Parts: sequence; structure tokens; C-alpha cells
Amino acid sequence: MALKIWMNTGLVDEAEARVSVFDHGLLYGDGVFEGIRVYHEKVFELAAHIKRLFDSAHVIRLPIVMSREELSNAVETTVKANGIRDGYVRLVVTRGVGTLGLNPFVCKNSNIIIIADTIQLYPEELYEKGMKVVSATTIRTHPLAFPAQVKSLNYLNNIMAKIEALDRGVPEAIMYNHEGYVAEATGDNVFIVQNGTVLTPPVESGGLGGITRGVVIRLARQLGIEVVEKNLTRYDLYVCDELFLTGTAAEVIGIVEIDGRRIGDGKPGPTTRRLRETFDNYARGKGQ
Repeated sequence: MALKIWMNTGLVDEAEARVSVFDHGLLYGDGVFEGIRVYHEKVFELAAHIKRLFDSAHVIRLPIVMSREELSNAVETTVKANGIRDGYVRLVVTRGVGTLGLNPFVCKNSNIIIIADTIQLYPEELYEKGMKVVSATTIRTHPLAFPAQVKSLNYLNNIMAKIEALDRGVPEAIMYNHEGYVAEATGDNVFIVQNGTVLTPPVESGGLGGITRGVVIRLARQLGIEVVEKNLTRYDLYVCDELFLTGTAAEVIGIVEIDGRRIGDGKPGPTTRRLRETFDNYARGKGQ
């Protein structure tokens, strides 16, 4: 069955969901977006995602014509219209139709697009056995060039690092900032475990303030696990006891090798497994 797509003011058939070739989202990557999970028909952490979308739009001076409540309702409506029980929402706001020049202020109205569909996840085998990653030579965008906290439509920096990973036969790469500190993976946040303490780079190191990242930090602290945000180096990743990633699609996934160096005993560690199980229970409402 064809999807129903939200376009600005309401739902349209998938075949009718179109944007102009003069949309600055297409011409210049001028816009922002959110990727949101749906678990058991419930949109996960919707308020947090909507806040981040509006914050990103504010930074790039992109007006969103809908209120936060209206946009939240539109997301819920789109999920229900497509019968999504467990899936994924892509919420996009583009600058809108303009000219072939860079000037964003000639764009009269932004475009709001909401897609609710299924999502391709990592194979279950990777969660059980763990994933291998590499270090990217593509560094994270300098903070004075563009703030990493903005989830913009221009993802070329991450895409080039992703290509490096795929060229080297692994699904993910770790990106570092201009000072050599760990920033993030191409689509996920990075955590390590050392002597029972969970460590993760602060967003100031060049990573996105991930919604899943925030949930995992909160859940870990509720379990009595110490979580510290601090700058991490490649050396820290090489010698840590455990390494794992978090993200909307990835959830919590263990890393067992980086740059040919085995992490721990070569299997997802006990803290990683515990946090994965705790997050799964929380996200899917198990035991509530």
C-alpha cells in the first residue's frame, strides 16, 4: 500500500509528495531534519526531537510555520495514517522555493515533510557478536565552520566518513575533531567503558546531542553506573574495556574491534549488554 506523506498542511499520497527543483533544501542542503523511532505505535521521545528540530532551525534562522504542538500532532497523524507499529519517522523542514542564488531570504515559505515507514536496522547478529569499526580520516566539521549540534540536511561530512568505512569493509567509522578528540560515528554517538565507568565525548567535541544518547546516559545513572562526559582520544578507544554506539536506528550496539585492534575479549561487554537490555525495555515499555 502506498504511503501517506505529510506535506505542509496535510497528508497526500506518496505519488503526490513532491518538492520543487528550486527548493533550497535540494539546491543547497538548506534545512533541518529529525529521525524518530516508533515503538508499539508510540512515537519515541517526540518532545525531545521536536525541541531539537526547532533549536536547529533557530540556529540557521529557518522559520517553521507550525507550532511545536501542531508539528507533534502532524507526526502522530502521519504514523497512524500509515499503520506504523514499529518503524521510523523522517521529519524534514527545508528552506523552501527560492532562486538559484544563495540568498535564503527570497524563499517565501519553508516546506514541512513527514514520512512514516519501516526502517532497515543492523542485523541481529551484529548485536550479539558485536561490530567492527575503523577510524575515519575525514575529520568532523570545525565548530567555527558549522555547529555539530545542528541536525542539518547537509550530511556530506558524515557521508564521506561513511564511504571510508564501507570501502574498508565495515559498516561504521569513528570521526575525530580538528584537535584529534573523538567526535562521533557517522550516524551514532560513541561511548566507552573503563574500569566500570561509562565515558562519552561532550557534544562540544563535535558530536550531535543524540536523543538516544541522552536516554542511555539517564538510564545508566538510574542503574548506578557512573557516566562521565570527557574528551576521548583514539588511544582511549584502543585500550578501553568496552566500546559501544548509540543512535536512533542503532539503539545500543557493541563494538568489538577498531582499526584491527580487539576491544576487551572481542565480544560485547557486560555493561553494553546491560544498557542495551535496559534501553530495549524502556523504549518498548516492557515491564511497565
